[in-house]
Amino acid sequence: MVSDRIKYIHARQVLDSRGNPTVETDVRTEAGFFGRGTVPSGASTGIHEAVELRDGDQKFYRGLGVLKAVRNVNEVIAPKLVGLNPCDVGSVDRLMLDLDGSVNKGKLGANAILSVSMAVARAGAACSRVPLYRFLVEKKVYRLPVPMMNVVNGGKHAGNELSVQEFLLEPVGADSFSDALRMGSEIYHVLKEVLRDEYGVSATNVGDEGGYAPPMVNTKQPLESISKAIKKAGYDDSAVRIGMDAAASGFYDTSTKKYRIDGKILSGSELLDYYISIVEEYKINTLEDPFDEDSFEDFASITEKLGKKVMIIGDDLYVTNPERIKRGLAMHATNSVLIKLNQIGSVTETMEAVNLCHSSGLSTVVSHRSGETEDVFISHLATAVGSSFLKAGAPARGERTAKYNELLRIEEELK
Repeated sequence: MVSDRIKYIHARQVLDSRGNPTVETDVRTEAGFFGRGTVPSGASTGIHEAVELRDGDQKFYRGLGVLKAVRNVNEVIAPKLVGLNPCDVGSVDRLMLDLDGSVNKGKLGANAILSVSMAVARAGAACSRVPLYRFLVEKKVYRLPVPMMNVVNGGKHAGNELSVQEFLLEPVGADSFSDALRMGSEIYHVLKEVLRDEYGVSATNVGDEGGYAPPMVNTKQPLESISKAIKKAGYDDSAVRIGMDAAASGFYDTSTKKYRIDGKILSGSELLDYYISIVEEYKINTLEDPFDEDSFEDFASITEKLGKKVMIIGDDLYVTNPERIKRGLAMHATNSVLIKLNQIGSVTETMEAVNLCHSSGLSTVVSHRSGETEDVFISHLATAVGSSFLKAGAPARGERTAKYNELLRIEEELK
């Protein structure tokens, strides 16, 4: 481990891609090395996620200010971390967790803690003179993820009537990351033409993650349009598959324990049958959060039925929390786990969650959030851990393409 010490830590309030405040932290070492971490924010958040500390003052950024979290970094965390080795991210993170002392990071804020954790990791990589992905995991061979591109938005990410939140392009047949990115971009632009022809010019307005938000009302409409765009772009389903993030907690009624989707009210078992028919008709490759975030039994049922041919991904079900992942493992709830840094709130805990998944035979998908920043940490994280996919949005909007462009640079470096 390289010997250096943290000399300076400073946090500030900046804006994310939705124009809402978020926390950014700078770390500088005694040897002059620098790291920065900027925290994303989700719109479709799980109730079990670590606490994102907001000010609540309605006269200041409509209650979404993060000055409390910023103060917690500058006045509580920073004085305790000065003098520590930035290359030992685990010790730094554990000290911050002890300072917070709560189960869900509600005292200091997961956004405060994560901003420092990311910045320290970057400073550690800099003083170790290695790329961030190599600092996170040192190995001889790295595998780049397949881009998972949200090209049609629904649910909480758009203003249309689609219940399902995301419809995704997955160029699984590409020979390289750069080829996969090109294929996804080509289809994305063809899809714009298809939607314009079918639904009019307004159909090509985009949602939070760069995907189109056409005036659609049922799940089959985007699947039909995407399938048409894939073929029109010159590809087939062996090269490019379709994924869905249902984000089913968004259309689940906790009082009736029913799901409202496509104008229907369905029980868990009826929704399972519906998914089976959709998967078969459109050869769906990945299905994320098909049921409510606490419905472990229903997740287990769909994984038993479809898990041999479909990647069933748990997001809100697990919230990158090792304890919830262990529960899912015991029940065989899914065969894959979505990984989001800000769900758990530190780099160390994120790595622990990934290691638990991989050692137990579960694949991982490293993911962005709907409120993103220009920070490209997740591109390095996905490379470091050998994630199957990087879910970073459509190949549009700077905060999304930043992640993909960083992977192009990493690919070039790795040759």
